[in-house]
Amino acid sequence: MKHRYQRIMIFGRPGSGKSTFALKIHKKTDIPLYHLDCYFYLGNWQERDYQEFLDIQKKIVDKEQWIIDGNCTKSLEMRYQRADLCLYFNYPRWRCYLRIIKRLFVKDHKIKDRAQGCSETIRWSLLYYIWTFEKRVFNQTKTLKAKYPGVQFIEIQNDNDLNNVEMQL
Repeated sequence: MKHRYQRIMIFGRPGSGKSTFALKIHKKTDIPLYHLDCYFYLGNWQERDYQEFLDIQKKIVDKEQWIIDGNCTKSLEMRYQRADLCLYFNYPRWRCYLRIIKRLFVKDHKIKDRAQGCSETIRWSLLYYIWTFEKRVFNQTKTLKAKYPGVQFIEIQNDNDLNNVEMQL
């Protein structure tokens, strides 16, 4: 059965539940799932050459079906312009902080959202990234929504929003 959405983009703060929800959608729809962190990092949190990462991402985005989970705000437009649906996970910072701390101790091993050798860790740069994420993407998402009005954009700020989206899928 062909699903209503063929290309679903998911981005938002780390610890907001993006990867968990992406896996859930994948299981429900059987649309191929791609976690950007698996391609952005080589291992031990070493970044891949950026152009190589963009080339990999372009090949994924050019496919007919995908669920892409990840942020990489520099290439947000590459994904957005091809998406049918964009889910922006904008949970409160405190909730994301609690979830990333919890992940240090309890990791769902069914979620393969990391490159080989990239174990769970918390760095100051990650905490800062979470804190500043909304400010970092606000203007960019505003521009993308105006430029590509055919993409359904849904902001998820809490579990009620998430449940409503899940019922639509």
